[in-house]
Amino acid sequence: MNKDFNKEEKLNSLTKLQYNVTQHGEDERPFANAYWDNEEEGIYVDIVSGEPLFSSQDKYDAGTGWPSFTKPLEDNNVVLKRKGLLFGMEVRSRNADSFLGDVFKDGPQPTGMRFCMNSAAMEFIPKADLEKRGYGAYLALFSDK
Repeated sequence: MNKDFNKEEKLNSLTKLQYNVTQHGEDERPFANAYWDNEEEGIYVDIVSGEPLFSSQDKYDAGTGWPSFTKPLEDNNVVLKRKGLLFGMEVRSRNADSFLGDVFKDGPQPTGMRFCMNSAAMEFIPKADLEKRGYGAYLALFSDK
């Protein structure tokens, strides 16, 4: 995890899809993205800044074709912004201001929330790689599994 990331440098390394999603608020195609059906244990981080966003423990199949979560891994790393729509709010990362997706109030309990994210806005860090990638503090989430 790089707390002193160079945003401009990182943006230049993104694919066209990653750039359009994170910087222009475009959604990727459902059922044709990297993480909609990923069931591996680990965490999802912002593709630009590396800030931790979601855990596989809070991921569920909402049937939408995008990765969906009941809550953020770190509340402070996610910013909700009101959209012009009546039914959802835009979700952005705090440090990089990347567009991630939308949140709706039609998710499962206990939160009732559905964070519907774009795979292109995130990088998945598998449980086995958390320590070496600088996210070792999150290993405790997956103990006794």
